[in-house]
Amino acid sequence: MRSYGQYCSVAKALDVIGDRWSLLIIRELLLQGPCRYTDLRNGLPGIATNLLSDRLRELEAAGLVRREEAAPPVATTLFHLTETGAGLQSVLDALGEWGIRYMVLPADGDEFRSHWFSFPIALFLHDSEPDRPPLSIELRPGGRPAVVEISGGEVRTRLGEASSPDLILDGPPRLILGLLSAGLTPDQARDGGLTITGDPAILRRLQQEPFRLS
Repeated sequence: MRSYGQYCSVAKALDVIGDRWSLLIIRELLLQGPCRYTDLRNGLPGIATNLLSDRLRELEAAGLVRREEAAPPVATTLFHLTETGAGLQSVLDALGEWGIRYMVLPADGDEFRSHWFSFPIALFLHDSEPDRPPLSIELRPGGRPAVVEISGGEVRTRLGEASSPDLILDGPPRLILGLLSAGLTPDQARDGGLTITGDPAILRRLQQEPFRLS
């Protein structure tokens, strides 16, 4: 592990997590929980297999990640965050909020995974009417769907399908996020190519003020 050689807490932190891919590995373990090697590789499009192995070893050596040999039926190695690694949650939350301004226009070829919705959605969706019945919104950005569940004042995002969603948003991730953040109206989102099934008016319960992707 390379070091900046500076007696400064920011430099010391970057000695541990400043290498390329390190924080994204932490992101995957925060969002997905304990992961197999293949789960991590699938959530990190573009990473070379040998580089993923190197980064995992470095994060283990630094005490941020631990491995466990899982019992059947999993019967494979699972990677977990340690308490120290999980302590980076607030760091990733702050980076996610700061970085959303750069999501205005995805670059050509940008990959997307549905569980990545969790960071921006946590920023701009809040249940303002917790006494009302639960809601579910299914997000279909291509590939694996995700579900936003709203109940009792809490908003959660998970992978999978909803059994009977109140609203389905099917289309490019930027249009889904634009509508959820109130940066786009339903008509604007539809004009851009988003398919909306259900009444988008239910989003008023969740949107306190427009959150611009800029």
